[in-house]
Parts: sequence; C-alpha cells; structure tokens
Amino acid sequence: MANIDVEEKVRQNNENAVLTVKNLHTSFFTDSGEVRAVNGVSFNLTKGKILGIVGESGSGKSVTAYSIMQILADTGKVVDGEILYKGKNILDFTPKEMRDFRGDKCSIIFQDPMTSLNPTFTIGSQLNEAIMLHTERKTKKAATERSIELLTMVGVNEPEKRVNQYPYELSGGMRQRVMIAMALACEPDILIADEPTTALDVTIQAQILELMADLQKKLGMAIILVTHDLGVIATMCDEIIVMYGGRVCERGTAEDIFYRPCHEYTKGLLRSIPNVDNMKEKLVPIGGTPINLLNMPKGCAFCTRCENAMKICLEEVPQEMEMPDGHYASCWLNVKRQLEEEQANG
Repeated sequence: MANIDVEEKVRQNNENAVLTVKNLHTSFFTDSGEVRAVNGVSFNLTKGKILGIVGESGSGKSVTAYSIMQILADTGKVVDGEILYKGKNILDFTPKEMRDFRGDKCSIIFQDPMTSLNPTFTIGSQLNEAIMLHTERKTKKAATERSIELLTMVGVNEPEKRVNQYPYELSGGMRQRVMIAMALACEPDILIADEPTTALDVTIQAQILELMADLQKKLGMAIILVTHDLGVIATMCDEIIVMYGGRVCERGTAEDIFYRPCHEYTKGLLRSIPNVDNMKEKLVPIGGTPINLLNMPKGCAFCTRCENAMKICLEEVPQEMEMPDGHYASCWLNVKRQLEEEQANG
C-alpha cells in the first residue's frame, strides 16, 4: 500500500474525463457559523461511465452535485477547488455560460419529481420550454414533436395524451420519467441523478434505474448517481465513491467496495444492508450520532463513531492510500496494517 496524492491522481487520469473535480470545498454561511459541507473532494467523470456517490444524509454527496450545477442555496458557496468541464473551470463561467452549461452540457434529476415539476403547467408546456430554450427547435409545433419523442424514449405510454396532462394526473414513476425526458432534452454530456428513486416504490425504482442504464448505453453520456442506498448502485456503477462528513472515505469498483471494503464507515454501511442469502442475519446499525458539520473533528470525520478509532484518528486527517487490489481508502487502520505487515516481513 502507498500514500497517493489525490490531485496528482486526478491529473494523471483526466485525459478522457468529461468532468474533473479537484479539491472541492463548499460551505454554507449561517447565523450559527460556517457549515463545511464538502471538504476536499476530488474525482474524474469519464465519458460514457457511471459514477456512484453514496453516503448517509449530511455526507456532502448532494452538495457536491449542486456545486457542479452551481445551484446552491444563497448561503452556500464554493470556497476552494476547481470544477473542470473539458478543461474549463465552470466556477469562472459568466451567468450566460453557466445557463448554457446547465441546459446543454449538464442536466440534473431531483429525488421528488412532484416538487420539481410546476403543478400549474401541463407536461408538454414544461418540456417545450426546455426544448425551445436550449435547442434549435424554436416553434411550439417542433418542440411538441420533440417532447412526444422524448416521452416515448423514456417509456411513457400514450405520450400524445400525456403532453396535455398536469403532473398530478401522473403516477410518481411517470413523473420521474418526465423529469428524465426533460433532462435529456438537450442531449447533455453529463446527467446528475440526485436520489432519483427515493420517492418511488421498489418495483418502480428498478424500472427507473434500468431505464437510466439503457439510456446511458444508447446516448453515451456520463452519469453521476447520488444515493444513500448502496444496493441501488451495486450493479449500475463503473466506480463508487463513499462519502462521510464531506470527505471521500473510499473509492473503487462495486466489487472493491462490496467485497473488499477498507474503510470502517464503508463496512458499517454494508453491515446495515439486508443479506438476501441469509435473511435471519441481524442488521448492525452504525453507532453514535451523525457528525456536526459546524464542529468538525480535528482528525478523521468518522472517528467519533468508529469502534476501532486510534489516537491518531482524533488528531490527523487520514490521507488517501492505495490498497493492494488497486482501489483507494482514507483510513489510519490501513496505515497500521501496512506497518504491521512490514515489521512481520522485515
């Protein structure tokens, strides 16, 4: 195992990256103080790949996505780092360039389509607005034709009828399909899905995830899938990032994360997932309380909830380390194991 400079790793592997996030820090400035929601996140998003970002509520995964889209609340601000789209830092974009980026290059799907769709306008009028604003189809007739085409693509039945209906007339699954259609209206390079299945029942969840995977293969876009549910991303993602306290705990393939976890938080998440092979196995919740982002620990963000925490965990932030199988984790226990192996072999 060896320590790894995350920014150097990102630099070396960004030749095929459509998006590169480098040392991102995002804070919210409140009356109670600075809430450091994202603390030094770095990653590459490669064209045609699916990146999963997983973590519990408050881990910083959604704020990372909103930072990329620059749709933070008024109190939120990116205080450090870079977000590079094909080599250009979007943090330097003008308001017009940012609007073009959001519509033409990068789109987002939110977790609750009912709050994302305007209840006072028909599905067709809302789709038409996005199409006429960001594409060359400037007439209502041309936009409506494209709307029907998009609804057909995402599996909405009777699309000619649906364009004249209001959001409340559609089921949750249908509304989420409409949101996907709207996100794909401009054929973006990047699709961000923020908890896209949380408000849906299990069978509809599977349909939406399958739809997204199929569309990704057909259109070749890159997807960032944000979720708190490891089960959701088990079969979809090419790479998974596990976040806690605004930091990256571990990153690797689904096989790395599920079968060779090297961070205590990742292990805790896996212990809290039902095992279909042994339904009698008791689930073990992660102990303690979620981190207070107003008062971050000096060392590892997870140290106050970790059963195996050491003195150094309380004092110093662990650096990302390459594991023997090639994936990466930020945990002092891995350093301890490496030293013990070296002493045993030396």
